Amino acid sequence: MTDKTSCYTYFSITGDFEPDDITRYLNLQSFEQWRIGDEKENGRKFDFAAWKFGLCEEYDVFVENQMHSTLKELIPKKEKLKRLKADFDLSFSLEIVPSIYIDEIHPCISPSKEVIDFCSETETAIDIDYYVFDSSDEE
Repeated sequence: MTDKTSCYTYFSITGDFEPDDITRYLNLQSFEQWRIGDEKENGRKFDFAAWKFGLCEEYDVFVENQMHSTLKELIPKKEKLKRLKADFDLSFSLEIVPSIYIDEIHPCISPSKEVIDFCSETETAIDIDYYVFDSSDEE
């Protein structure tokens, strides 16, 4: 066993908005953001704004713990998030990105009731992007 399996989580807001306004309104600092028209690495321009918060890269086989870490500062701000969504037609998502090696212990990706309630109340999508690898391919 090589312990290469990992996972990270974060919360994302996308739409047509000024990211700095979200930072001020929520009084939280994003770890990444961009505006409509900002240049991507490939030279193209973004056609939507994004504000990303709560990056948790501390892998836990119980990914629910990472989800809680990502959302802990957002849960008390549910009403503000609901207002933002209604006023500016924004999209919210809880991103869960596991990289799984088939011969290792697989993570348990099961949101708690608190996470499900938060996502339901704020109309936050749960997006799971799986990356699965065969460890024997790397040897």
